Amino acid sequence: MKRAVFVVLALLVVGSMVFAGGSGQSGAKTKIGVSIATLREERWVEDYNGFLEAAEKYNVEVIIQVADNNAARQQAQCENLITMGVKALIVAPHDSEAARQIVAMAHKEKTPIPVIAYDRPITGGGADLYIETDQVEIGRMMGRYIWNNVPSGNLVFIKGDAGDDTVYMMADGTMEILKPRLDNGTYKMVAEQFAVDWEPANAMRHMENALTANGNNIQGVIAHNDGTAGGVIQALAAQGLAGRVPVTGQDCEVDAVKRIIAGTQGMTIRYDNAGMADGAIQAALKLINKQNPGATGRGDDGTPVLGFAPTEINRDNYRRILIDSGLYEADAFN
Repeated sequence: MKRAVFVVLALLVVGSMVFAGGSGQSGAKTKIGVSIATLREERWVEDYNGFLEAAEKYNVEVIIQVADNNAARQQAQCENLITMGVKALIVAPHDSEAARQIVAMAHKEKTPIPVIAYDRPITGGGADLYIETDQVEIGRMMGRYIWNNVPSGNLVFIKGDAGDDTVYMMADGTMEILKPRLDNGTYKMVAEQFAVDWEPANAMRHMENALTANGNNIQGVIAHNDGTAGGVIQALAAQGLAGRVPVTGQDCEVDAVKRIIAGTQGMTIRYDNAGMADGAIQAALKLINKQNPGATGRGDDGTPVLGFAPTEINRDNYRRILIDSGLYEADAFN
């Protein structure tokens, strides 16, 4: 399957520099730098591949670096990209606040380099564009799933990394939905933890602690992505509770869809990764040429925003959305 080949290719280059759309040899092509925080989650591999495809499509030289969840490394890599003469930077920050230094560095160039915040915002504004899938709505989707599948009881909230601003946006959306039942005592939030670096092992440890502290009396879990959901479900399985406690997720990882089919994970959320990467390259070219990048709105900090819609994936619709549409082969989730 074509998609599987791309995954293997991308995983082989974690932390290295990759050129696309000219292999770094043609000075005539516009250079665009891309800084990705991680390839540890499957969804970021899809974005990565989307940038490679967009580079070929628009005949530009895209230089990609992966920071492997290290903010200092990401800043150093972006400084290197600037030195290499990129005309625009697309940054998916590991640490949303630390990434402000990247924006300042790019904007201080003699010819200021436009910066696009990709999927994760840069705290305090300053980016020339923020390309996002509505994180508050993603949080609402998770909240609605819990609301519809957990009538009452104890909830656990396993959030992503505390340095990622999308964590707070999603949490706001979730709490907007759950607040009435939390306020009247129908729900009780018995544990709320951040999973450092979004690591499944950290999520599993937090879930184990919550189960121990509450004598396994847990009725639902909000997990902020499929990796943390996987860690949560491991902890539940050790207590014979996998499939009995609804668990949310996002990123539409293959293993997560398998868990949905098996009944141990309730839902996930798919991003238009290829569309976002394509849109980022188009927007970068427009900004380089001092054109309107096509923003669809503005964030609270004034940053122009180009939004893409999320899609919930569950046991009832996964086949129609993922297989019948041709996104995946029929046996992808066997």
